[in-house]
Amino acid sequence: MLLPFAGLFLGFLIWPLLNALYFAFTDFNGVTPPSWTGLDNFRRLWFEDPRFRTALVNSLIYVTCTVTLSTVASLALAVAFRGTSWRDRVLRTIFFLPSVTSTIAVMLIWRWIFSGERFGLANTVLSWFGADPVSWLSTPRWTVPLLVIMAVWGGCGYGMVIFVSGLNAIPDELYEAARLDGATDWQQFRHITLPQLKPVTTYVVITGLIGAFQVFEAVYIVFRGVSSVGGVQDGGLMLVPYLYDLGFTRFQLGYASAIAWTLFLIIFVISMIQLRVTRALREW
Repeated sequence: MLLPFAGLFLGFLIWPLLNALYFAFTDFNGVTPPSWTGLDNFRRLWFEDPRFRTALVNSLIYVTCTVTLSTVASLALAVAFRGTSWRDRVLRTIFFLPSVTSTIAVMLIWRWIFSGERFGLANTVLSWFGADPVSWLSTPRWTVPLLVIMAVWGGCGYGMVIFVSGLNAIPDELYEAARLDGATDWQQFRHITLPQLKPVTTYVVITGLIGAFQVFEAVYIVFRGVSSVGGVQDGGLMLVPYLYDLGFTRFQLGYASAIAWTLFLIIFVISMIQLRVTRALREW
C-alpha cells in the first residue's frame, strides 16, 4: 500500500532534490549538457555576487520583521476572538479569509493600493490631508516595509486559527486555580497561557519562517514593470525571486541550484536553532 506513495515521494521530491544538488556543482544552461565545476558556483555566490548579498540581507530583514509581527498579531487576534459567540466566529472568518484568497488577486489589489498615481488608495488618503503623492513601488526604502505589511496582513489569520486551537486545549482548571489565588488577567496570560502555548508558538514561528524565506509572488507581482525583479535598485530583491531570475530568465540553472541549496541550508540551520532554543526554554 505504501508503494504508490513511496514512488511519488522518490520521483517528485527526492529525485529533483538530488538533481538540483548535482546541478549546483555544474555549469548548466538547460540546453547543453552540464559541465562539472566543483565549488565554483558557491564561491561565486558568497564572495563575488553583490546581488546575492543584497537578496540575503533583504530576506533576513523581511523574515525577522514578518515572523515577529505575524506571530504577535496572530496571538493577539486569537486571545481577542477565541470565544464561540457569533461575533467571534464572524471576525475569525474575516481575518482568515486572506489566507485562502488567491495570492495573485490579493497582490494585484496591493499593487493598486500602493500605486504611485493619484488613483492609488494610499495616495488618495494622503491627498485628503494635502500631502503630495508618494512613489511607493519605485522608492527603495519603502520596498521591504511594504512587503512586510502585505505578509503580516495575509498571514496573521492562519496563525490565529492555530493559536485558537492551542488556547482551547489549555485546561480551564489552571485558570480557575489562578483566579482563586488572586492572579490578574495579565498574570494568568504570562504564567499560564504563554507557557502552555510554547509548542504551538514553535510551530507557528517555524512554518512562518519557512514561508517568509520562500516569498515570491509579492515581489514578482507587485514590483513587476520596473527595471529589476527585485524592484528599483534591488530594494526588494529576495532569495527566491533572485533564484527565479537567474534560473528561468537568464538560464543559469547550475548557479540557481546553488542558491536553492544555500536557501535550504539557511532554513534548516535556523529551524534547528529555533527548536533547540525552544527545548532549552521548556526544560528551564
